[in-house]
Amino acid sequence: MSSALDVTESTWDSTVLQSETPVLVDFWAPWCGPCKAMGPYVDKLAEEYAGRLSVVKLDTQDNPEVAARYGITGIPAFVLIKGGEVVAQAMGSMQYAALKETVDPHL
Repeated sequence: MSSALDVTESTWDSTVLQSETPVLVDFWAPWCGPCKAMGPYVDKLAEEYAGRLSVVKLDTQDNPEVAARYGITGIPAFVLIKGGEVVAQAMGSMQYAALKETVDPHL
């Protein structure tokens, strides 16, 4: 079971845009090998930053409108949203340290 919360188009606004804390969104799909490979890093980040950062996963296959709204053309993609605005983005497989570097300046 993932430490990151699953979000959908119907829960996007309340969970992500209206969040009191910054939110890291993992745009992924079940058929994506690199997405699955990043899963443990996403879970580790959710646990390590609990209380300071919300970490959510959005299945782009089931929720294509949100992915399109944010210009997601490849996955895995990571978007950091703070106060309803995109403040950082990263794409593709990466080391855990690189994922943290995307988040740390915004906490």
